Amino acid sequence: MPNPKIPARVPYVLDVKPGAYAWCSCGMSKKQPYCDGAHAGSGMVPVIEMVKEAKTVAWCGCKHSCKKPFCDGSHNKLPS
Repeated sequence: MPNPKIPARVPYVLDVKPGAYAWCSCGMSKKQPYCDGAHAGSGMVPVIEMVKEAKTVAWCGCKHSCKKPFCDGSHNKLPS
């Protein structure tokens, strides 16, 4: 699998409602942190996350989290 682009070195902290969310895993979407189809041809696919209740979510912005699609602080360990 190719390495994703790093669109942000911080999480996208957003209030979300119940529903399905397609988190961008490639880093190329212009609608970060959500997928807009920019991954086409990259060999990467979005991560579908089902949110069952309204809550605040910290979506991974660096695309390197071990807990995708959520931030785990991996952005703090990326090289500059």
